[in-house]
Amino acid sequence: MAKPLNVGMIGYGFMGKAHTNAYCQVNHFFDLAYRPVLKAVCARSADKAKPFADQWGYESVETDWRKLIQRKDIDLIDICTPNNTHAEIAIAAAQAGKMILCEKPLAMSGPEGLKMVEAVEKAGVANMVWYNYRRVPAVTLAKQIIDQGTLGHIFHYRAKFLQDWTISSQVPVGGQALWRLDSSVAGSGVTGDLLAHCIDTALWLNGPIDTVSGMTETFIKERPGALSGQPEQVRIDDASAFLARFANGSLATFEATRYARGHKALYTFEINGENGSIAWDLHDLHRLQFFEYSGDGRLRGWRSIHVTEKEHPYMENWWVPGLQIGYEHTFIHQIADFLRGLAENTQPEPTFKDALKTEKVIDAVLISAKTGSWMRCE
Repeated sequence: MAKPLNVGMIGYGFMGKAHTNAYCQVNHFFDLAYRPVLKAVCARSADKAKPFADQWGYESVETDWRKLIQRKDIDLIDICTPNNTHAEIAIAAAQAGKMILCEKPLAMSGPEGLKMVEAVEKAGVANMVWYNYRRVPAVTLAKQIIDQGTLGHIFHYRAKFLQDWTISSQVPVGGQALWRLDSSVAGSGVTGDLLAHCIDTALWLNGPIDTVSGMTETFIKERPGALSGQPEQVRIDDASAFLARFANGSLATFEATRYARGHKALYTFEINGENGSIAWDLHDLHRLQFFEYSGDGRLRGWRSIHVTEKEHPYMENWWVPGLQIGYEHTFIHQIADFLRGLAENTQPEPTFKDALKTEKVIDAVLISAKTGSWMRCE
């Protein structure tokens, strides 16, 4: 019989749904020592939180996150709120002795993220950041291939994340739906939102990044304020690109934009090594493209690996080979790994400390874009 783990979630938007679905599904497909219990959801508006709680099966509703983290019947706090609230909530939750799962990015900046790391380490509480793309089976398979040395020495890493939803100058700034365009709430634009995913995956697959040289652009300088109704200056970056050097000597290019017409969520990466290459595309997330240089040259070429076999990461928990899974399963995999870590007294990645490394790269990119100089990721 799995031991209950009482969850208190703060926030009920897109990520709140994704996380809650994972809590509901994980024990149906994974044999685990713990079982999440939807104990409470917290939001400023009870009128909005109550329908969410009823639909998903949360036992109670809170409107003050401080009250939630003090509840004795809550074991884990899941932070699904805008970026500028992560640090205050996480530090208070750690001081209350709660386990913490936090949406990405970890914080508004590296120094703020460091305070969060210090808080969870001082409290000794389990912690994790929702960089869910690590848990795509094809991406996890790429990690295994790299760690086995199959690609040999890595020369290049290139990644991009393209969207197009802010091209219209009439898209407003701020408010509940569009806080990502408000620098005081989001911290940065696509660098901290989209490139954060690319950076986390890159650090996981290819190791530390030493130096970066970046550029950013805000294409529309002024937008209507969602709350004020008046024109407001836009301070987030609409597009970001940077060069990077990894500690292993490989070179990299990263690009993200919300102005790539025709792309809703195009996230891709490619890695080139001396003995082979790997490529992955979120739009075809169940496939890993793999090139191996060895063997008969007449038959040499890229192969498309359909990552649905029982031997592939996570897939033994799902359907028969050939039947693929999707985006929502990455969150189920992440909470499964977290719960397994609790049972085994291990700490699955990415922890707050791991996510702080991404914050340092983000900070370096933004400073580089302002100064025009190469920056170290320290």
